[in-house]
Amino acid sequence: MTKTQIKGLKRIVITLILYVAVILLNKLVLQPRKLEFLSANANQIVILMSFFIVYLLSGWKVLVKAGKNIRRGKVFDENFLMSIASLGAFAIGEYSEAVAVMIFYLIGEWFEQFAVEKSRKSITQMMDICPEYANLWKDGQLTQLDPEEIAVGDMIIIKPGEKIPLDGEVVEGNSFLDTSALTGEPVPREVVVGDPVISGCVNREGTLIVRVQKEYEDSTVVKILELVENASSKKAKVENFITKFARFYTPIVVVAAVLLAIIPAVTGIMVWSDSLRSACIFLVISCPCALVISVPLSFFGGIGAASKAGILIKGSNYIEAVSKLSTIIFDKTGTLTKGDFKVVEIHPEPGMSKEELIEIAAHVESLSNHPIGRSIQEAYGKPTNLAWVENIQEIPGYGVKASYKGADVSVGNRRILEELQVKVSLSEEAFTSVYLLRNEKYLGAIYIADELKKTSKEAMEKLKAIGISRTIMLTGDKNAVAQMIGKQLKIDEIYGELLPEDKLSITEKILKTSSAKESVAFVGDGMNDAPVLARVDVGIAMGSLGSDAAIEAADVVLMDDDPRKIATVIKISRKTMWIVKENIVLALGVKLLVMIFGVIGIATMWEAVFADVGVSVLAIINAMRTMHERKK
Repeated sequence: MTKTQIKGLKRIVITLILYVAVILLNKLVLQPRKLEFLSANANQIVILMSFFIVYLLSGWKVLVKAGKNIRRGKVFDENFLMSIASLGAFAIGEYSEAVAVMIFYLIGEWFEQFAVEKSRKSITQMMDICPEYANLWKDGQLTQLDPEEIAVGDMIIIKPGEKIPLDGEVVEGNSFLDTSALTGEPVPREVVVGDPVISGCVNREGTLIVRVQKEYEDSTVVKILELVENASSKKAKVENFITKFARFYTPIVVVAAVLLAIIPAVTGIMVWSDSLRSACIFLVISCPCALVISVPLSFFGGIGAASKAGILIKGSNYIEAVSKLSTIIFDKTGTLTKGDFKVVEIHPEPGMSKEELIEIAAHVESLSNHPIGRSIQEAYGKPTNLAWVENIQEIPGYGVKASYKGADVSVGNRRILEELQVKVSLSEEAFTSVYLLRNEKYLGAIYIADELKKTSKEAMEKLKAIGISRTIMLTGDKNAVAQMIGKQLKIDEIYGELLPEDKLSITEKILKTSSAKESVAFVGDGMNDAPVLARVDVGIAMGSLGSDAAIEAADVVLMDDDPRKIATVIKISRKTMWIVKENIVLALGVKLLVMIFGVIGIATMWEAVFADVGVSVLAIINAMRTMHERKK
């Protein structure tokens, strides 16, 4: 427990001890009038003052808040209801019950604080990833600077035990990185020269020299912190409803309580003291604390549980949307496959050698960041001479065009051939094929393969097991490759050879045919996925290897790129929504029942206290269940 929680618990214990002491003093000493030197009136004053002191100790914060809110024009809130009801109880001589209202409210507040802190702890583990400094290596000197002072291209040194301050590439050394704060995975990840590293991870073993590739404000750690900090600002429909409900409900309750106090007394049904007692009981019962506290707390707990698992949910509204998922659309490369392409075959035309074909392709792809372009450069294995290449033009969904040694060269997929009306007998093998043309003459093909992620098959099985009825894969890769991958994973619908605009068009059709009560998600990692991620009900991005545009457009980010986490976030969301509904039914059901008893005069102030504070505590304890994802 934190110091604040311990302090709050001490206050509750002291108040309860004083409360019990005052009750014993009242029952054993003052009421039997064993203090003979006191008159009857003095006896009553001592009883009143002793209870009122305990009342102030337990409830002064509620009274102060109510007063401040009244001055600001915010009259009708739970503090106002608690203050009026408890002071009214004093007015009719229900001293013990009046104090009990405040003490149990204090206990409820402590449980709420405990639950929030427990949930926040899961989320603030993300906040601990923020690096405090960076070790700049320049001109043989090591200088400790603020990460914001480091520029792209600078060399930084990360010693064992230090956090990686900025995104970059390892240029010297090897080590194991603790990625648990980002991904939730306890197993360290090995990095060697050439591997990318992201800010927020902790270097566990060897010293690393890293070339910075992003400024601090664009680094992974800053983006994550922004997402976490803004998560609680986006409310679910249920939360918005509860907020509006409380805004209109409370004034209606106050008016009803006033009428309940006046009408029975004026009409002679009850005496003033009884009608006032009924009104006070009604006020305590009707306080909306259980709903106002437990519903946001449930969503907060759900976001915390997801953060602990290495999943960032950008708001409560997305928990609600994820819980309704029935259809999930997947990108292929980098999402279901590793995105780690390797050249497996080179097929030059007669008169062209394999070495010459891969050299031309590597030079034309020399500025490309696409995984296919990088795989060709790796297969070439030599430095490219940029003086040989001019006018490089990358065409999304087609390939790359450039001038190479004075000739017009095109490197790309089948669409490059179709555009230039070049007829070639093409292989339908399940490889990604890259075709080369020089001055519109076919030079040959390079076959590239991409492996399935080890977790993709298990991810699909888990989704089917939790009731996802429709899985779809969209890819720009050729149909033979798409069909092979799709059948391995038992995906329901497979679409290949798509341009970015085709992906969006198909997604629009899926959304139109889907039920309004169900949600559609898209899972992707690339820049060309951003429009689709933004269009669907729930966009899910791969956070480790995914592009900044995809992460920005997505609603949910999987920090370790593990597709199995999709089932995890769905289970967390469904559990959260179920608990929210449980709390709404519990709170309204008990309150309505006790309220009826209160109106007809059966319920006492003790039942009212249970209907308000007791139900609030039960709802808070129930909401805390959202913080734990049960593993199966």
